[in-house]
Amino acid sequence: MIAALADRAYFVAAFLLLGIGSYMLIGDRNLVKKVIGMNVFQAGIFLFIVASAFVTGASAPLLSEPAPYVSPLPHVLILTAIVVGVSLTAVALGLIVRIYAEYGTLRADLVEEVGDGE
Repeated sequence: MIAALADRAYFVAAFLLLGIGSYMLIGDRNLVKKVIGMNVFQAGIFLFIVASAFVTGASAPLLSEPAPYVSPLPHVLILTAIVVGVSLTAVALGLIVRIYAEYGTLRADLVEEVGDGE
């Protein structure tokens, strides 16, 4: 069991990141911590996809020798997803700054209470 998990350490790390990110998104009330949880969850997805594309002993597909190669598509998709993730984080943090200026708190439950009272 331990040896099987050691062989798939990347997948174990990816699922740990997914779990930690999910817990932070669902369990925490602070909006900034929710954004951090979203980024941790996103990193878990990235690690899972890149680890899925890993081929032992393979090289880049640009070499002329017929040899096992790694498909560059997952890596390109992850690079694009990182750019989208950074943009999404910037927008989320901008919205959090506006929420704090409007309500004076970063706690989601207190923002809901204040919003219901208006």
